[in-house]
Amino acid sequence: MMANTAVNEARRRLGRVGVGLMTPLAPAEEWRNAAARVEKAGYGSIWVNEGVGGREVFTQLGVMLAATDRIVLGSGIANVWARHPATMQGAASVLADAYPGRLALGVGVSMGFLVEQSGQQWTSPLRKMREYLDGMDAAVESAPVPSVPFPRVVAALGPKMQGLARDGADGALPAMMPPEHTRRARKLLGPDKLLIIVQAVIPESDPATARAVARQTPTLTLPGSPYLRALKDLGYDDAALADGTSDEVIDACFAWGDMAAISGRVQEHLDAGADHVITTVFAPDLASAADQFEQLAPALV
Repeated sequence: MMANTAVNEARRRLGRVGVGLMTPLAPAEEWRNAAARVEKAGYGSIWVNEGVGGREVFTQLGVMLAATDRIVLGSGIANVWARHPATMQGAASVLADAYPGRLALGVGVSMGFLVEQSGQQWTSPLRKMREYLDGMDAAVESAPVPSVPFPRVVAALGPKMQGLARDGADGALPAMMPPEHTRRARKLLGPDKLLIIVQAVIPESDPATARAVARQTPTLTLPGSPYLRALKDLGYDDAALADGTSDEVIDACFAWGDMAAISGRVQEHLDAGADHVITTVFAPDLASAADQFEQLAPALV
């Protein structure tokens, strides 16, 4: 019942489109200002990420929750390598208790080389996540009980992790994938689980310029990238995924063009079964990101 309540409440509060603010470091006042601007523009959510060290995600969410009135704040992702599972459960529960209905918890395993850079030993992502979710569940009774339960979604690209997201959480949070991936994920999850996807958008109509911007991200070229594995599962061959990937792959993973084209890609994900689409932009700082989201709002909100 609690899981159903969390899913239903999240669907009601999130709306169709949110934003991801992924700038690594910035003063707290800049985060407050950007969050307030995004909320005023009408988006349903703001999501922030974390590695291990640096910007700690629950502290960050607390700053932004306090600076806004109604928008949902989400972790996309809270890194399972950054804290004990009981601490994850406790931190999320405290924020959800303080701000009823305004927290969404996305958890993820990160990538092997990033984990090892933190001094920890990488292990099976699926086993790590399964054990971590079990640890969170074991800590529920010792954590605060929010009046509105928060949804817990798992960063999941492949079918095994999506199966775990279905069976051990409230849904899945895939990123950087074409609408066909969304359609397959919805089929695997079934109708009763959340499917929140991340879509990078580039408001640029020149193909060469837009693709050059897209290729600035290392997501598709990192060693052992799970995104490349997921794209292979969708049918892209080695030639398409080599040397920074082909234009076809870039066009499938990044939404670029005018407002109508970007809005159309978001709608494709919604039509394929997504409950909510988190849009991200390429920006050097939070103020620039907020500028872009305000300009995109008439087409997306």
